[in-house]
Amino acid sequence: MSGNRVEKFERQMQRELGEIFQQRSRDWFGGAFITVSGVKASPDLGYLKIYISLFNVATRAETLANVELHNKQIRKDLSGRIGKTVRIIPELTFFEDDTLDYVNKFDAIFDDLRKERESRENNNES
Repeated sequence: MSGNRVEKFERQMQRELGEIFQQRSRDWFGGAFITVSGVKASPDLGYLKIYISLFNVATRAETLANVELHNKQIRKDLSGRIGKTVRIIPELTFFEDDTLDYVNKFDAIFDDLRKERESRENNNES
């Protein structure tokens, strides 16, 4: 399958899944705010790896497990949205997108380095 077709399919799936989470989030996940940050499709479009960001949750592991618990219903909702455009509704696998955690860690490291450098500069001026 061509790379452009797979990329187009991934973007469409990200959009559709995002809308599903937006509509179902309150009923299924309480006050959790879940966004679909990325989707990777297999070359045959039969499998999707879905990367989700979790906000306003008590425990991320519990929320991710709850997402997996609703996997079949999410897939059914997806089928209702794309069923006429694809032959096979892909299998869904969810992963937590922890990119924001890494960004926060790097920000903290850079802040520490900046403070250390400023401290050394102040000591050299004295």
